Amino acid sequence: MESEPLKFFEHLMNTPSPSGYEAPVQDIVRKYSADWADKVDTDFHGNVIASVNSGGNVRVMMAGHCDQIGMLVTQVDEMGFIRCQTIGGWDPVQLVGQQMSIWTEDGEVPAVISRKPIHLLTDAERKAAIQLKDLWLDIGAKDQAEAKKLVRIGDPVTLQLGMRKMQNDLVSGPKMDDTSGLWVVIEAARRYGKFSDKKCAAFAASTVQEEIGLRGAKTSAYAIDPQIGIAVDVTHATDCPTIDRGERGEIYLGKGPVIYRGPNMNPKVVSRLIDVAEEKKIPYQMTALGRAAPNDSNAIQTTRGGVAAGLVAIPNRYMHSAVETISLEDMDNAANLLAEFLHSVQDDDDFRPGM
Repeated sequence: MESEPLKFFEHLMNTPSPSGYEAPVQDIVRKYSADWADKVDTDFHGNVIASVNSGGNVRVMMAGHCDQIGMLVTQVDEMGFIRCQTIGGWDPVQLVGQQMSIWTEDGEVPAVISRKPIHLLTDAERKAAIQLKDLWLDIGAKDQAEAKKLVRIGDPVTLQLGMRKMQNDLVSGPKMDDTSGLWVVIEAARRYGKFSDKKCAAFAASTVQEEIGLRGAKTSAYAIDPQIGIAVDVTHATDCPTIDRGERGEIYLGKGPVIYRGPNMNPKVVSRLIDVAEEKKIPYQMTALGRAAPNDSNAIQTTRGGVAAGLVAIPNRYMHSAVETISLEDMDNAANLLAEFLHSVQDDDDFRPGM
């Protein structure tokens, strides 16, 4: 991966973006895209759309959501401890003992989240599933008054952000979902812009609020009105203990982006992605999904009169945790795949199934 795109990715990974609070990340996307995009737009929902060759006849949308799961301050109690509700899908087990950040108008307030120590749990409490109501945030405040000077109801909360480099080009940290996909669509658009013979109009959308209902994909796809729409998100890697590869498929870190087949995916888009990968010798993996996908490809496919949808995914271990782990090489190959896909689209291509 080139140094500047890698710095862009690290910057994204260190910037908070809980659903509904994506503005800091979108500012980074705007500034980075302004150097090479024809145009960078921001809509009233908060989606940022970078376009390349926007006058092309065939309009292709690529979507990577910029939001992450998080929490929201709902109460500051009389002792200065803070209670929260979740933004997006959390396993409360993942939160126990974590270092957290509360993002206020004045900046970050460090916090920790925990529960009663194991030594003090009753036998019944030890056996019971952990529930969010049994957890609280501690910012070190002396009392409610001091805490309320720092934190307001409705302030967003994230796990402590950052990215840790591991062996074999792997990196780990919270919000790989979907910072990796966001990076791919922006980088694919930048690389597509380097071709001298561009035909299609490419729109890289940094979508908001995917984690609470695919909301940004709906609004941005409606505005772009594409014929083709490809979402880039993470998918569960199965190359680790306890995951049934017979049920989930063979998906490995470092073996390339994953191309999906199934009813949510247009068969001609899928075939073109495979053809491009094989022609350009870009490693890829395959998986199947027999229902509407729980990501932006779902919303894109059913926009307006329908869109020829595709789904490309980055293998991710330990999704929705503090230690999500992906391969930088998979991301780089995904960006190449989508840039070459865009370059392959011609004015007379017809992606209607069966036509």
